Amino acid sequence: MEFLLFLVFLILLITLILLISVKNSFSSQLQVLQQKMDHLARDLVKLQSRTIEQTPVIKTEEKSVAPEKPIEQAIPVIIPVVEEKKEIVIEKVQIEEVPIAEPEVIQTPVEIIDYPVVEAAKAETKRPYIPPAPRKPGFFERNPDLEKFIGENLANKIGIGILVLGIGFFVKYAIDQDWINEIGRVFIGIACGGILIGVAHYMRKAFAAFSSVLVGGGIAILYLTIGIAFHEYNLFTQTAAFVLMVVITGFAIVLSLAYNRIELAVLAILGGFASPFMVSTGEGNYIVLFTYILILDVGMLVLAYYKKWNLVNIIAYIFTLILFGSWLAAKYEGNNVPMMQGAIIFATLFYLVFFMMNIINNIRNKTAFKSIEITLLLSNTFCYYAAGMIILDGDAGSDFKGLFTAALGIFNFIFAYTLYKNERVDRNLVFLLIGLVLTFISLAAPVQLEGNYITLFWAAEAVLLLWLSQKSGIRLMKLASLVVMALMIISLLMDWEQLYFGGMSDLAVIVNKAYITGLVVLASIAGTIYFLRFETSEYLEYVQPYRLILSIGGIILLYASQFFELQYQLPKYIDDFSAVLIVIGSYNMLFITGLLLAEKKLILPNQFRQFFAGWGVVAIASFLFFYHGETLTARNNYLQGFASITGFAFHYVYIALVLLISIITLRRVRQLKDFNEKTHNAYSWFYIMFFIFLASAELDHTVLLIGYSNPDSMYHIITQNHKIGFPILWGIASFLLIAIGLKTKKKHLRIISLSLLLVTLLKLFIVDIRGISEGGKIAAFISLGVLLLVVSFMYQRLKKLLLVDEPVLDNTQKEEEA
Repeated sequence: MEFLLFLVFLILLITLILLISVKNSFSSQLQVLQQKMDHLARDLVKLQSRTIEQTPVIKTEEKSVAPEKPIEQAIPVIIPVVEEKKEIVIEKVQIEEVPIAEPEVIQTPVEIIDYPVVEAAKAETKRPYIPPAPRKPGFFERNPDLEKFIGENLANKIGIGILVLGIGFFVKYAIDQDWINEIGRVFIGIACGGILIGVAHYMRKAFAAFSSVLVGGGIAILYLTIGIAFHEYNLFTQTAAFVLMVVITGFAIVLSLAYNRIELAVLAILGGFASPFMVSTGEGNYIVLFTYILILDVGMLVLAYYKKWNLVNIIAYIFTLILFGSWLAAKYEGNNVPMMQGAIIFATLFYLVFFMMNIINNIRNKTAFKSIEITLLLSNTFCYYAAGMIILDGDAGSDFKGLFTAALGIFNFIFAYTLYKNERVDRNLVFLLIGLVLTFISLAAPVQLEGNYITLFWAAEAVLLLWLSQKSGIRLMKLASLVVMALMIISLLMDWEQLYFGGMSDLAVIVNKAYITGLVVLASIAGTIYFLRFETSEYLEYVQPYRLILSIGGIILLYASQFFELQYQLPKYIDDFSAVLIVIGSYNMLFITGLLLAEKKLILPNQFRQFFAGWGVVAIASFLFFYHGETLTARNNYLQGFASITGFAFHYVYIALVLLISIITLRRVRQLKDFNEKTHNAYSWFYIMFFIFLASAELDHTVLLIGYSNPDSMYHIITQNHKIGFPILWGIASFLLIAIGLKTKKKHLRIISLSLLLVTLLKLFIVDIRGISEGGKIAAFISLGVLLLVVSFMYQRLKKLLLVDEPVLDNTQKEEEA
């Protein structure tokens, strides 16, 4: 039964050999055809260059003579004797390079006169002719003579397969008849294998493909014979059988180099990986197994140095990956420290061997890396990293995961730096290694560190990568810096969510992980914006949008860092929620003020600068529709003893900042190009009405703070102030507006003043006259009467002096006055 199993294995090997041999024969024929086509292309280029060199001389006799001289003079130039033409050449051109002893010198004047045309022809001959890529021929195109293909190519492969089967049947029959004892059977197998190899060696020069097939069959017979001798007859010990198979594998590798046949190398590597299982007894020792596989892979590394056989590398890599991965999944014990150490050592050695195996031939021959080789490099690196993380996943190795990640990045960095200095090395490999370095260095932080330390690491790395890219000229680092910057911001948001809203930690004021991490991230963004000023690469067109995005993102993160700190810390020290909102609102107004003051230094487009002009309206609207109500609540809570005066006191800070924002934005609005008189009047109405509302609200607060005694008196004090205090306040405001309007010759201010005065009078006589006290009635009427008389007097006296020439003012003067 076991003999049949080995026979099946043998058939599979032979089939593989046949397929590879057929492929190689096709490849060799294609190479011959390609060489012939290259020779034909070179001959064609030579013929074309000769015709190009001769053609301009003929053309110049017709074209160049005509523009220089009339036709009547061109005829005698050609007819005279040779001696006379020599004299003409000397007088015209005076070039000493031209004289030639042959009679064909007659053509030299024409060539010299039409010099630019000859130059163009010569320039054309310098351009290499690149033949188009040949179409891949089909099977019948490659083998037009089917009889020849079957007789020379296919018959030998089928024949060796049948021969091996025949030998196998003969040996089996002899064994069944007891003609041959165990030692004789093994000797026959070894002899048959040796004879096939000897015949192949004898025929290697005349029949290269056929001889390689014979060698493959001989090596397969040797593997089969040693396996049977160990398992069936126990003629060898396990160690002896194993050593013999190692020798056979080494011999096969040597033959593959000598014959330059990849199929022999494939057979050797397959037999090499099958050898441990052929001599296995079921009691495995992973150290012995992996040591053998490592030796086998080192042999393939030596082979890769001389031959660029990617198929051999792939087979060795896949079998090693399967064997090590299977053992890691089934037999590895994470808490076993010696086993962990052995596993990480073998994984590292396998990684180094396959790393060198995939690059050594390209570096030796200075050839470019193909996609399959880059894929193998990436796969090898990430499989090794995955294996390392699995090995270190236990309690004994969890503290070394970050160190392992960083060490892998450092290894690739050292190798990349070494190759980067060598200009003859393929740049794709260098950039691939640099990409691996950046990947593992960036992964080291989240693997080893926790929480905000990851963000801090990425914040430093983003700036460092940009700086290194500018110093080294490696463009890949710029992209890595951008990616790390995005990861840093995402990590910061996760830190804030965990620390500020997780409820699992009690953070100190300012000196805490969340706030400090935010400041470091802001410093990283600022540093990146600073270094982008020195960017001079081909990606310069993307630098300005990137700086803009960073600037806007930095502003948002700056606001968020202070906002989250305030909303986290304030409730611990202020019990009144309205007071907390007022303090946060004051911060909002302070932040807007800072933006307006630093507007010119910010990297923002004009659209954003125009948007800043509307911040005053936003600030006023937020006060009218939200913060004024919170101010009333904070005031009432303070008067009734439910809260401290902190919230109400902060509303003065809020109002001061709102007024400052209003002044700054009003100046910004006047600087806009589309600002006109109508816009100015609209802003004046809006701001003056807000100031009147603000003054009225503050009058309410002041009167209530002075006259408050108990909760029942609050309504009476507010009502009396609205009926008495508001008319007086509005009258004074109207008087001031008229005075300013008359003095500055601004009609819209006077209209606003008169409108306010009209509203005051209507309010006084329609609403306030009922229920007002006698003292209040007297004060209100007298004050308003006096104000009206003063206003009327000002109109009579000042209007003639200040506004007599107002109708004739031109537009330029109006704009200057505005």
